Order: sequence, then structure tokens, then C-alpha cells
Amino acid sequence: MLVLRIFFNMKSPIGIGLRSPHFEKIEVSRPELGFFEVISENHMTGFGRHRWIIEKLRPDYDFAFHGVSLNLGSPDDLSQRYLESLKSFISDFQPFIVSDHLCWSGAHSHSWFDLLPLPFTQVVLERIVERISRVQDFLGRRIAIENISTYLQFKTNEMTEVEFTRAILEKADCDLLLDINNVHINSSNHSFDPYSYLKSLPVDRVKQIHLAGHEDRGSFLFDTHDRAVSSSVWKLYEYFVSSFGIRPSLLEWDSEIPSLEEILKEAHKMEISYQRNHEIST
Repeated sequence: MLVLRIFFNMKSPIGIGLRSPHFEKIEVSRPELGFFEVISENHMTGFGRHRWIIEKLRPDYDFAFHGVSLNLGSPDDLSQRYLESLKSFISDFQPFIVSDHLCWSGAHSHSWFDLLPLPFTQVVLERIVERISRVQDFLGRRIAIENISTYLQFKTNEMTEVEFTRAILEKADCDLLLDINNVHINSSNHSFDPYSYLKSLPVDRVKQIHLAGHEDRGSFLFDTHDRAVSSSVWKLYEYFVSSFGIRPSLLEWDSEIPSLEEILKEAHKMEISYQRNHEIST
């Protein structure tokens, strides 16, 4: 077995989403984790409970800021107000990663509050690259983009999803938040090999991994984040860490949220996975 040594500044590469039902218990119990991920929009404005919990936990944990409203694929211009709020939030708390989605979520000043798919064309690619470059220039740092789950494909596609993603990473000089659950969903929904997808990525740009649960609706898989991770997704994760090394890895559970104990039990399966494949030095 190939054994790799991965060095982390954080005490553990395992994290979970910081969700309000668990604020008090997390603050008191201080679970054995390396980081928490927060949804940027829930925390970056105002100074209430959502800011308070980050301040409380900062001495003991790293943070990942994950956005849902950057709207990179929209025909609308980037929101300067949003970018200014995000930059201030980053300055206040210094997360180890800032990310958003490779998608669009609104147009013509209307938001659908969903992560919508993009056509994989050269024109769209160039627009996304230009917008990511503007965001990174304004924030003064690289961002990571996340691959999303999709349920349709455009007839106008000129390249595959992985070709589109790889080109954006290279041309925009940004990083990737690799959602392995979404790779599995899309491979099933659109009939491609998920292992070849992972091998085709510039893996040095993968700075964080997401794992989550999904629902099998018979004719397609649906991204739900409301249950445990499937065995197929765990196999993909183990393949990635055994082949390419460990990355900070997050368990997402955003709906039908169970007890903190159940989420921690599921999250620590990631630790079991990478301990089977790697020797870690901290």
C-alpha cells in the first residue's frame, strides 16, 4: 500500500457544518474536530448569535467560509455590496478557505435560492473565469469553487463537466472544493465514470472535500444533505485519499439535522477512512 505523509497546520482534517441547533452543545463540549464550516451569508452581516459562536470557538478551531450567493454564472454583474460584506467577514475571522459554487442562482435581480447548472461552453467558461478573477482580485486571496449536483445537461455543451471544471481552475488560477457526493450523483444521473472524473482533476488544486447524503428516487439521485453518506460515496472518498492524499474533509448535514452525537459519529468515519491509507504527522 502506498503510504503518504500529509502535514496539517490544523489539529485534524475533519470538520462539520456549524449549525444553530448545536451551537450551545458545541460551545460547551468542544468536540474533537479540526474545523467548522459556516455558510457565509448566515454570519457575515450583523453581530448576533452567529458571530458570537465563531468568536467563542476561534481559539480552538479553524474555520471554512462557504457561500451560496456569489452567483458566478449569472448574467447580472457581481454584487459589490455582497463582496464588500464578504471581504470584511474574511478580515475579521481569517478562515483557511473561502468557497462558493460553480453555478448560477439568479438573474435580472431575481434569486431562485437554488444552485443551478451551467452550459459547458467556451463562452460561459470565459465569463466564469473573468468573474472569479475579479472576485479574487477584490478579496486579495484565492477562492475555491465547488462542483454542484445536476439533473439535466444542455444540448449546447461543448465539453464534459470535468473538462469544464479543469479549464476554469487553470485559467482562473483558483482552487477546488471537491464535493464527492456530487461527483457520485452526477456520474449516476449522466452516466460517466466517477473514478475517471477524479483522476482527470488537477488534484493539487483540491483544498477541501465535502461528503453528504443523497436520496435515490429511482430514475435519478437527488442531493438532499438529510441522511448518512452512502457506501458508494465512502468508496469514492477512500479512493481519493488513498490515491491523492488527505484534504480537510467536511460532513454536510443541512436538513433533518440529527443530534450532534450522530453527526460526529458519521464525520469520524472519514478519520477511519484516511487512517487505513495514510500515516499522518501533525
